[in-house]
Amino acid sequence: MSKPTLWVGCGAGFSGDRLDAPLPVVRTLCGRSGRRVLILETLAERTLALAQLARREQPSLGYEPLLECLLRPVLEACLANAVCIVSNFGAANPMGAAQKIHALAAELGLRKPRVAVLRGDDLMAHPDAAALFESMGLAAGKSLVSANAYLGAEAIADALRDGADIVVTGRVADPSLTVGPAMAHYGWSADDWARLGAATMAGHLLECGSQVTGGYFADPGYKDVPDLAHVGFPIAQIDADGGCVVGKAAGTGGLVSARTVKEQLLYELHDPAAYVTPDVVADIGEATVVECGADLVALRGVRGHPRPDTLKVSAFYEGGWLAEGEISYGGPRAEGRARLAAELIRTRIGAGGGLRFDLIGVLSTFGDDAGRLLAATPDRGATDVRLRVAGKFGEREQAEEVMREVTSLYTCGPAGGGGVRTALRRRLETHSCYVDRNRIDARYDIFQ
Repeated sequence: MSKPTLWVGCGAGFSGDRLDAPLPVVRTLCGRSGRRVLILETLAERTLALAQLARREQPSLGYEPLLECLLRPVLEACLANAVCIVSNFGAANPMGAAQKIHALAAELGLRKPRVAVLRGDDLMAHPDAAALFESMGLAAGKSLVSANAYLGAEAIADALRDGADIVVTGRVADPSLTVGPAMAHYGWSADDWARLGAATMAGHLLECGSQVTGGYFADPGYKDVPDLAHVGFPIAQIDADGGCVVGKAAGTGGLVSARTVKEQLLYELHDPAAYVTPDVVADIGEATVVECGADLVALRGVRGHPRPDTLKVSAFYEGGWLAEGEISYGGPRAEGRARLAAELIRTRIGAGGGLRFDLIGVLSTFGDDAGRLLAATPDRGATDVRLRVAGKFGEREQAEEVMREVTSLYTCGPAGGGGVRTALRRRLETHSCYVDRNRIDARYDIFQ
């Protein structure tokens, strides 16, 4: 007997995504028959390191700060209509996220959801962390903030088979949020490479939210997207072989076309024949993308190859401080005044200060840290310029000096500067490496 259809909708593509995005996705899923899953992808590499820092300051935190805002509008509908939620919004504290979810359900008068909490990605909590770090070549003598392995879909699938309403993860590969539900629903084995490869690319299309429905595609006059202000988020119908048809939430703006799907399909793919994930090595070398209706695109022909023996690890160290300052100059000779302001700060901080100067409105996006291109670009007489100064420093006091120097330009010249803004934040340095997957115990616990 064939399995009912699997529908997976994405309600967030990163931490800080639109808070009104999940509700239209859930409403659409509730109108579908079959197995329905909402995924929320909220975790980037730096996001996780920042979450670890937040947990240092307050042990009850460290999960996605917007978790409650994302779930409050949809939790009742998901529980009432058997729409499972799978998300990496656990970040550095998946158990804390589970506790928050139970508290929210109680506040809303809902039944207590069965929440599965995935463990194993946080290598700082590994029972043999010191030896593990040494084997991976993580530098000694630096202040390590976080080290997390990219887990795959197996534990997610196991948790869903165990009846979880919500699966909370830390660091997992983004497509695994989709692959796990597909494994659980269709009963695939962990070495069914063809189906896992196909489902991985379905997850890849979903993981960045509205990128596949026109958001990152839009380029006015060249690639126009209707009603972009209300762009809908994607929903994929995934079949028993892992192939998918991608659409979007009903009644929303944006579009799903062969072009939007192709752009997202190639996003972050270094080798289209070897997209390496913890679950499988996906291969789109012979894949087809075909429009099959209004805002409906089918992806077929993805292949899969055996998964790697290692898992990727992202580690972050404390990296000192980043200081930034900005000031605007307008009117006649504004560009010359902005250039003079940059020279004054360079002189006062010293040539070894390691500062970067950008003239927003003249040269910024395509500038270089050393300032060679700016120095070689003549003054073209721009009349609306904002000077940005930025530098990285080992000590906070050095960073604060840069901000004071930018502020002093108000009265110490050049003429006519205004709108000063300064900012100071900690820097993080990243190190990527690999760990033998057999040394990582990926599992789940049901939080009661």
